[in-house]
Amino acid sequence: MTSGKNGLTYADAGVDIDAGNALVERIKPAAKRTKRPGVMSGLGGFGALFDLKGAGYVDPVLVAATDGVGTKLRIAIDTGNVSTIGIDLVAMCVNDLICQGAEPLFFLDYFATGKLELDQATQIIEGIAKGCELSGCALIGGETAEMPGMYHDGDFDLAGFAVGAMERDTALPDGVAAGDVLLGLASDGVHSNGYSLVRKVVEVSGLGWDADCPFGDGTLGAALLAPTRLYVKSTLAAIRAGGVHALAHITGGGLTENLPRVLPEGVGAQVDLSAWDLPPVFKWLTKTAGMEQVELLKTFNAGIGMVLAVSADRADAITDLLQAEGETVFRIGQVADGAGVSYTGALL
Repeated sequence: MTSGKNGLTYADAGVDIDAGNALVERIKPAAKRTKRPGVMSGLGGFGALFDLKGAGYVDPVLVAATDGVGTKLRIAIDTGNVSTIGIDLVAMCVNDLICQGAEPLFFLDYFATGKLELDQATQIIEGIAKGCELSGCALIGGETAEMPGMYHDGDFDLAGFAVGAMERDTALPDGVAAGDVLLGLASDGVHSNGYSLVRKVVEVSGLGWDADCPFGDGTLGAALLAPTRLYVKSTLAAIRAGGVHALAHITGGGLTENLPRVLPEGVGAQVDLSAWDLPPVFKWLTKTAGMEQVELLKTFNAGIGMVLAVSADRADAITDLLQAEGETVFRIGQVADGAGVSYTGALL
């Protein structure tokens, strides 16, 4: 057995246990800010405990979701701007949970890198904690993996895992029928889908990430890193007010692919594309790429990040409630007999 000053250590192999321990200490205050009723343990244990009764549930059903951020990470890495990518990670998970009618309760993250850089990792996980704060769920655990030889210098990957709950027999979608009104909630940009195409369009444009943004203020890289909007608190309020039959998170596949996921057999969605204006980022992407409208609608959110199918007699009240919660709401169409999504009007 090798011993003495020439003996190899884990650090010699590229893994710094002390840096991992230091990261846990750094992020404890951020995680503590996300504490909510039901949390039973802090960071550092082998597992995280959560008390459903303490969270106020009587006969709960659990709902789980997992996701990542996709190649939007590449822009964050290349620009060095990693402070908001954690918000994207949380949003991609909790916005899915709410579509089932579930309240997000807690979140765990998985952060993997070749060499742990404390400042970078701290910014990322503080962003995750911020996303949890904004969606009312607790950051109660996670895993940091330092894997030399698996990632290029400076590269990392993220995955997220969210668990929510609802009382039994309250799951969505439920009761969707012809005549329901479709309310679209404005997105905050591209969110976290379609970034392989976004990066290709930027390559075609010849612009660098530090170039002046051609469709807004600041740099192009910063504009394309605008984080995914969190719809949890506003849509939970709408669900609890009554009249919401379904929600669809508009992610990869756009309106074309995501709306049918919440519609029962025999009905489809009729969407009026003239009901909202295409945001500048999508105008620039489509013009630069020479993109057809059909490609836009099945790749990007096109300015609508969440759609609610609601009772026609509750549409005005729910619109008012969502606006009071800070959402920009468009009446984009209706549920009708048929199948799939049909469009009238035009975005381009």
